[in-house]
Amino acid sequence: MSAEAALRPLSAHRSPALKGRVRVPGDKSISHRSLMFGALAIGRTTITGLLEGGDIMSTAAAMRAFGANIHRGDDGTWTVDGVGVGGLLEPAGVIDFGNAGTGVRLCMGLAAAQPIAVTFTGDGSLIKRPMGRVLDPLRKMGVDVIARSGDRLPLTMRGAMTPIPIEYTVPVPSAQVKSAVLLAGLGTPGVTTVIEPVFTRDHTERMLAGFGAAIDIETAANGARTIRLEGRPDLKPQTITVPGDPSSAAFPIVAALIVPGSDVTVEGILMNPSRIGLIDTLLEMGADITIENARETGGEKIADLRVKHSALKGVTVPPERAPLMIDEYPVLAAAAAVAEGKTVMLGIEEMRVKESDRIAAVAAGLAANGVDHEEGRDWLSVTGGKVAGGGRVVTHLDHRIAMTFLVLGLVADAPVTVDDAGVIATSFPEFEPLMRGAGALFEDAEADAA
Repeated sequence: MSAEAALRPLSAHRSPALKGRVRVPGDKSISHRSLMFGALAIGRTTITGLLEGGDIMSTAAAMRAFGANIHRGDDGTWTVDGVGVGGLLEPAGVIDFGNAGTGVRLCMGLAAAQPIAVTFTGDGSLIKRPMGRVLDPLRKMGVDVIARSGDRLPLTMRGAMTPIPIEYTVPVPSAQVKSAVLLAGLGTPGVTTVIEPVFTRDHTERMLAGFGAAIDIETAANGARTIRLEGRPDLKPQTITVPGDPSSAAFPIVAALIVPGSDVTVEGILMNPSRIGLIDTLLEMGADITIENARETGGEKIADLRVKHSALKGVTVPPERAPLMIDEYPVLAAAAAVAEGKTVMLGIEEMRVKESDRIAAVAAGLAANGVDHEEGRDWLSVTGGKVAGGGRVVTHLDHRIAMTFLVLGLVADAPVTVDDAGVIATSFPEFEPLMRGAGALFEDAEADAA
């Protein structure tokens, strides 16, 4: 079947008020790490609430290729029988991570300190994404890499026979780079040190401590963090409950804010301080969001969020917030499209190297649907008003672009169509039924003529 024949266009129509209580899938970042740390522990790790999207299934397949026994029970509970730090097997074939950028980058770190050869590849989107930021520190630890020009997939890496502990300052804010170095440090004798000038999501550090690794974190007065990890520990298996993914929750949250009359509660959302930049921004814009039933599980804060339709106003989002919400800028643009005034997003160059060039993809989608905007190398501005709609959006194999413009279509004068809703399954396979259940009007659309 050709790629074109496999596309599934979907249109979103102006919708009535969204109502009800919804629960989004488990957090993608924690789901990836739960499988990986379970594979490195000695014994059985049990996981409930695991996100079962395409990206996480790619990570599960990779851990099986490394020798871990992974099983899904009939009740949706996952078990991982780990092989221990240093016990990874050399995979018999190529590991295909599909669209999972986080999965492949973290897995490179996981394999870096093992004396094995591993070949990684991905789909048409992932093979275009740069891997050099992760490979540069891993090379310093003794890894050999054979890659396409620009350090892109497919590539083969051979882990170090005698890995070298390093002190590494992350050059740009990146939880993926930080995590890859720490995962490599697990299998490296001595102390591996990562210095992070700008705070990024800290799930790896929290999970390392939870699994029993010796990790020490110092935070300087300027916010820079120094993370020291002692290598080659015996990790202890855990029982993990994965909280709801705030990046997935962003879509029903924004939809409820912009569709008149809406009142939606999103249950069990991860409220880690490194992940709530969008919530902070929406509150600054005047969003009616109430935090209810705050509690803690596995060292992570979670809560229910009650969201009501709000008259939003444009704001300037500072560049230092980008690491706390880098995946949420596309759907913020949908909120900005109906807000009063101009919303300016600064310091977002990292968006250009995601599943697509998200600045360009969002700008093109806004243009196709009559939304006033401007873009620069590392910024995007959106001037709110009525959304004309009627446009067809090219998703570029990017799940967040697809969901963003389906949300925007719920308030547009004419339907908004995305060229392929199938890509949403990589992170949020329940998106359509969840949104339809709350009242969203979606309709299958015709494919482009060949």
